[in-house]
Amino acid sequence: MIPLKRRKVSLTVSQQNDTCRFPHVSIFILERKMGTSRRAFLTRLGRSKGFLIKESYSSSITHIVSENNSGDEVQAWLDNQTGRDTNHTSSSVCLLDIRWFTESMEAGHPITVQDRHTLQVNPKPNIDPNAMLMKSYACQRRTPLKHHNSFLTDALEILAQNAEYNDNEGRSVAFRRAASVLKALPHRVKSMEDLRSLPCLGDHSQRVIKEILEDGSSREVESTRQSEQYQAIKALTGIFGVGVRTADRWFREGLRSPDDLIHTGQQLNRAQQAGVQYYDDLQKPVTKAEADVISDIVEKAVHAVLPGAEIQLMGGFRRGKEVGHDVDFLITHPEEGKEEGLMPKITNWLEEQGLLLYQKTTRNSYLEKMDGPARAPNNMDRFERCFSIFKLQASAESCTSNSTASVQDVSTGSETERHSDQHSEASDWRAVRVDLVVSPYSQFAFATLGWTGSKLFERELRRWAGQEKHMSLSSHALYDSKQNLYLRAKTEEEIFAYLGLEFIPPSERNA
Repeated sequence: MIPLKRRKVSLTVSQQNDTCRFPHVSIFILERKMGTSRRAFLTRLGRSKGFLIKESYSSSITHIVSENNSGDEVQAWLDNQTGRDTNHTSSSVCLLDIRWFTESMEAGHPITVQDRHTLQVNPKPNIDPNAMLMKSYACQRRTPLKHHNSFLTDALEILAQNAEYNDNEGRSVAFRRAASVLKALPHRVKSMEDLRSLPCLGDHSQRVIKEILEDGSSREVESTRQSEQYQAIKALTGIFGVGVRTADRWFREGLRSPDDLIHTGQQLNRAQQAGVQYYDDLQKPVTKAEADVISDIVEKAVHAVLPGAEIQLMGGFRRGKEVGHDVDFLITHPEEGKEEGLMPKITNWLEEQGLLLYQKTTRNSYLEKMDGPARAPNNMDRFERCFSIFKLQASAESCTSNSTASVQDVSTGSETERHSDQHSEASDWRAVRVDLVVSPYSQFAFATLGWTGSKLFERELRRWAGQEKHMSLSSHALYDSKQNLYLRAKTEEEIFAYLGLEFIPPSERNA
């Protein structure tokens, strides 16, 4: 006798084979834009009516069914599965709208495919082979630090930034994706013909590019750049501790600059007070040489309180940039658990040396069971971290020595103004933004990947993981929803391998 539970499972599998009335039609239902629940419902319904529906794509599939996708989108997805780089549709696979499937179920058998059921795929023209190899996800492309099309990407990024200021994330991301494609091109764009068949270039982006190529500039970009709102929001969000929503509220109240905050006596929190106080310094780019000096300070501080700890310079400097707006560090220890509670010890050491002008520390609040698959992946992690402003001396020698300068806490506008005057006279130091992040060793590879950037590259990695691999990626972990399993990794290369992506070194992640 077969045990009851096993007998039920066996019968279910057997019934699936027995009730498959149309074995010559092998159907794959594309989950993209449909969702897991609806796909599962349609799969059960189709199987109950005798249709052969496969859980995963393979060469045996004869019909791909999708909902709310264009033929080009389905073909692009198919190319990713098969490794093809052209827009050639295999004659053995039908790309169909969901209507064919629902009408077939209503008829009780696979109906004849008609033109209205078929998703049309636009053929690619004869173009430069380099363009044909351009992938649609930024995490599939190598993007160098220096590229050939900054005259176009700078304009698109102004529009992206302005869309972000106006709380239009979709438009902002669209402009940034278009700019990312141009950054990855191995040549300078000279005409619109150079853009044919490239992904992620929407109509709006193409209009802007066309105008720049023909006239040398875009009226929309120049109008945006010179607008009072754009300039004011940019200045206000440049204040440490101020986000877009706060800046927009201040703009609607008539405030336009950090000086306006001081003169009107605006109520500010500690971070914003420090942001206004050191505004001029924090607007200056941080050089690689300055980042190296800060690296020496951080290493000395960390090793003083936790010998054997590992420190990694992150962000743009890890990608090879020579300047940045802040300096990021990732800290861990090979012995899991030794890193717990490390940040207060580091900040205490730095404060004793007189090297911190401002700091705010948060504890590690990540819990795998709660923050893994249950939490939507995004660019915010939950590590122990410190947002700080360092007092950087003019020379490496004086910077690493003990400093007797006191750290002043600003509580009023007049005090902020007074301290700014004092700082202008003391030219032997400057304020620099520094982020310190502590990661458990088991999460260090994911944290390294997440804190390297660029921002769009990280966003595209998470999008690829979710849409193409049914995985959830964060700076803490990679979760495979199909296997209901966390995938462990010790290196970034392992994470790329899990995702089915070619490894791209940090110097080529400047999307």
